[in-house]
Amino acid sequence: MLKPLLALSALAAAVPAIAQTAPAAPSDAAASDWQPIPDKELLVMTLRGGHQVFIRLAPRFAPAHVANIRKLAEAHWWDGTSVYRVQDNYVAQWGGGEDKPTTLPPMVIENPPAEYEWSRYDGVTHFARTDPYATRTGHSADGWPLATDGKASWLTHCYGMVGVARDLAPSTGSGAELYAVIGHAPRHLDRNIAIIGRVVEGIQWLSTLPRGGGALGVYEDPAERVPILSVRLASQLPDDERPHFEYRATDNERFAAWLSERENRKPPFFTVPAGGADICNAQAPIRRAP
Repeated sequence: MLKPLLALSALAAAVPAIAQTAPAAPSDAAASDWQPIPDKELLVMTLRGGHQVFIRLAPRFAPAHVANIRKLAEAHWWDGTSVYRVQDNYVAQWGGGEDKPTTLPPMVIENPPAEYEWSRYDGVTHFARTDPYATRTGHSADGWPLATDGKASWLTHCYGMVGVARDLAPSTGSGAELYAVIGHAPRHLDRNIAIIGRVVEGIQWLSTLPRGGGALGVYEDPAERVPILSVRLASQLPDDERPHFEYRATDNERFAAWLSERENRKPPFFTVPAGGADICNAQAPIRRAP
């Protein structure tokens, strides 16, 4: 009687192995689709309590502003500043207010060129429906959300995107004051402010902060501000402390299938598929490196 029982046990043990070798869905990423984010393109902000916010920088789209941000991080400029503005359904902002250092580090350009748009559109994906703010939206091959009017292209203000706070034009902002989108995508800001990156992990440490009671969400009581302990490029950290992230490449049929799934949600939960999606509802995935 033991032999049949042993056979059944062996069969049951084999089931998980069989399931693991089942064909992947068309929208599943291949191992080669995951590409590393370089250490010099990752900003690590540590807040009170040790909470960390990780920001992928976009030097290809805002080279002058990102160059400033690298210099600011290398100079430890943000250490001791704070998140001083949190406006509901809008943004969390840091690096300024009353605790802003008086002078910028050497070689930081106070008003770089207005890196709000570019003449070339290099999106490799295509949405089924047009966008109210652009004639076309899509993703760059390395996963950035893009929009175009057929003449210029620009990064879009989606949830988690990081922009450069500035005064009234012609100010373009040095990058010393930054904000992250924590609410509904404020796409009206597109082409009016430089976007320098995207929060890839830790957005909850900004989006769940108490809202400021002052104008535009500024904290009126200094005690409400959230201290910033440090801001560093990952390349500044010791090797064993460096976080490693990967973006999902979008220039392949697997990502096209992934995007189609988000435009056409299926039963059993969805009974009425939308037949389209907004660029900000289909941001390319980013993950911790395995």
